[in-house]
Amino acid sequence: MDLNTVTEVVRPHGREALPAWQPGDAFVAGGTWMFSEPQVGVRRLVDLTSLGWAPLAWSAAGLDVAATCTLAELEAFEAPEAWRAAPVIGQCCRALLGSFKIRRVATVGGNLCLALAASPMAALAVALHGVCTVWEAEVGERLVPALELITGPGQTSLSPGEILRGVLLDGDVLQRRAAVRQVSLTPLGRSAALLIGTRAGGVVELTITGSVPRPLRLAVPEGSREAEVFAAVDKAVPWWYDDIHGRPAWRARMTRLMAAEIVRELRS
Repeated sequence: MDLNTVTEVVRPHGREALPAWQPGDAFVAGGTWMFSEPQVGVRRLVDLTSLGWAPLAWSAAGLDVAATCTLAELEAFEAPEAWRAAPVIGQCCRALLGSFKIRRVATVGGNLCLALAASPMAALAVALHGVCTVWEAEVGERLVPALELITGPGQTSLSPGEILRGVLLDGDVLQRRAAVRQVSLTPLGRSAALLIGTRAGGVVELTITGSVPRPLRLAVPEGSREAEVFAAVDKAVPWWYDDIHGRPAWRARMTRLMAAEIVRELRS
């Protein structure tokens, strides 16, 4: 879609070349959402891909994912053998509502900052205890746990002019056993609920997205019975999300069932 309100496109090649933020600015990388509908308030686009960030880097600390890394690049990552949770990376990339062509363009940072309830990158980042690096509007940077980045549907903790630089997925959590469950109303529909579980020290950590307004993470003993898992989920969820992709009662039921399935799988 043509963005006929845009009068300027800036392609900085370093942080020092980033323009001072002003109302009407929008940061863009893949642009799969930006160019999908009118952006009547946008006057200037700042193209972050020109900054030339390496998409991925890994070390003992974990997997460092640039905000401009595409989902296809992330999905193709060959993880160290010790990272038993690594298969959830590809599963989350494929959970995005879109074809392989979209995954070649859509970025991790764009998916996080769009802050949709069904964001698969939010599920991944929260489940793997991701820590986001945020460039502040003027100088400096701050670290934000991925759990605190998304504050509600379409809302983040980023201030005007701040840029998500990337997210570090924790290397210790990547060594855990993990399990994923996802459900949609249709075979290729947006996630109505997307859950990831990891197991460590007799506890299963459950990350819940899709069926809730913002990502949630809770811990339950691995020996919990189904009713106990249901109760823990209900206690953690403030309210169930409601849109055309699933009604609250159905999302709640599916979330409880999938949470219990994950706990059973990870304790076996």
